Amino acid sequence: MSTTYLELSQDGGGAHKYYEVSVDGQAVTVRYGRIGAAGQVQTSTFPTAEKARAAAAKKIGEKVRKGYAPAVRGQRPPRAVTRRQVASAPSTARAVAPVLWRFRTGSAAFGIHIDDDRCWVGNQAGDVYTLAHGGEVLARYRLPDGVKCLVADDFWIYAGCDDGRVYDLSSKLPFAAYDIAADVDIFWLDIHEGVLHVADRAGRLTVIDHEDEHQWSRGGHGEHAWMVRADDRAVYHGHSRGVTAHAPDGGAESWHTATRGGVLFGWQEDDAVYAGTAHRVVHRLSKATGAIEATYRCDAPVYSCATSPGGRFVFAGDSASSVYCFDRDGTRLWKLGTGGGSALSMQYRDERLYLVTTDGSLVCVDAGEAAVTAAERGSVPVARDVKLAATLPTYAADTAVASVTTVASAPAGTVVVECVQDGGRTRVHVVSEGYDRSWNVQFPRAIREPGARYVVDAVHPASGGFYRVRGDIRRLQ
Repeated sequence: MSTTYLELSQDGGGAHKYYEVSVDGQAVTVRYGRIGAAGQVQTSTFPTAEKARAAAAKKIGEKVRKGYAPAVRGQRPPRAVTRRQVASAPSTARAVAPVLWRFRTGSAAFGIHIDDDRCWVGNQAGDVYTLAHGGEVLARYRLPDGVKCLVADDFWIYAGCDDGRVYDLSSKLPFAAYDIAADVDIFWLDIHEGVLHVADRAGRLTVIDHEDEHQWSRGGHGEHAWMVRADDRAVYHGHSRGVTAHAPDGGAESWHTATRGGVLFGWQEDDAVYAGTAHRVVHRLSKATGAIEATYRCDAPVYSCATSPGGRFVFAGDSASSVYCFDRDGTRLWKLGTGGGSALSMQYRDERLYLVTTDGSLVCVDAGEAAVTAAERGSVPVARDVKLAATLPTYAADTAVASVTTVASAPAGTVVVECVQDGGRTRVHVVSEGYDRSWNVQFPRAIREPGARYVVDAVHPASGGFYRVRGDIRRLQ
C-alpha cells in the first residue's frame, strides 16, 4: 500500500487542513479534515490497480495545485478551536422563576431544541440528550466534540460541533452531514431547506449546499458572529457591529443595521429577527428593511432570547442569571432568577420556557401567567431534579461503513438509493420507482461507495431540487 500525506496551513487564521490518499490494490482511500483531527474517510474501488493509481494521482495533483504540500503527520500541531467562555453572575432579581424540572448534563450547554415530541440539549462535552416534555430522559447521543448549537430544519435535527462538522441526529445513528472548511471556526449555524449557513469567529458567513459544497462566503462588518438565521428571503448575520442581511443566492448585502454592543444571540419570526446584544438590550428588526422596530431593555448583557409564536411575548436571558419577559411593544412584564446559571440558549413552547445554562442544565420554567404571578409573590414549586435512567439508549457518531446494518432485501415501503460516480465525485440517486432519478440525494459522505446500494425509510423532496433522507439507513447486499 502507498500513502501520500499533504497539508495546507496558512498564517493569520487561514486554512489548516490535511489530505491523505492511500492506494491498496484496486482501492483508493481518502482521509481529510482539520490538522490533528481524525477527519472523514472515503474509499472507492476501481476495476484495476492501474486505474486506482491513476485516480489517486489525479486527486493528489488537484490538491497540490491548490497549495497543498507533502508533510509529515503529527509535526504541525492542530489549531486551537474557540471554546465559548462566558461569565455568569448571581441573579439580581428579587424572585426566582417557577422551575418545574431541571436536568444537569455535566457540562456547559449551548444547544437546545424543543419540538412536538422531545426536548433536545447539547453540551460542551459532546453529549446530546433527548427528554420528554415532562423531563424523563429518553436517549443520549455521543458526538466527537463540543456541541455549539442544535438546529432544526423541518423534520431533521442537526448538531454543530467543535470538530468542524455538522451531525444529523434524525435517525438512531448520528452521521456527519456537513464537513465545514477547516479554516471556519464555528460560532453558530442555521440550516434552511438543506442549505447550511455558518457564522464564525472571524465574523464571516459561509454557505454550503446539500452536497457539502461551498456556495459563497462574505466577510462581516465585524467579528465574533454569534447569530445566523435563514429563511427564503435572506440570511440574517449578527456580529460585533450589528446585523447584516444577505441574499440567499450569491450573498449580496440587502441591508445592515448597526447595534450598540456586539450581537450575542439571535432569534427569528416570520417578519422580524431579534438580536440580543452585549449592550443589555434585545432589538426587533424588520426583515424587509433592517429597521429597529422595538427595543427590550435588560439589566445586563443578553446571552439569549426567544419569543412566543408571532412575537407576542419576548423573552431574554442575561449574564446575571436572570430571565425576562416583555410585551411585544417593549414593556417589561417580569424579571426572575433562573435559580442556577445564565441562560445561553432558550426556547418557548406551550407556556413553558426552556433554558440551557452555564452550569450545564436544561431547565423547564412554567411561563404561564398564574405561575409567574405566584413566583413574584414568593411561591414557587419544588423543582424536580431529573436523573439519568439506569439503562439509557446511547447512540455514538460513527462514520465507518461497518456501523451500517446490512439487509438482504428492501422491506416494503422503503426506498432504495444507489451511489454513482459523477465527474470525480460520488453522488447518490434514487433507484426506486416514482422518483426523479436525476436528482441527487443528501446522504452521508463517509458511507458513499460507487455501486453500493442502501435502503432508507423515506426520501423527501427539497425546494432546491434534491432529496433528503428520513429515518434509518441500511446497506443492501
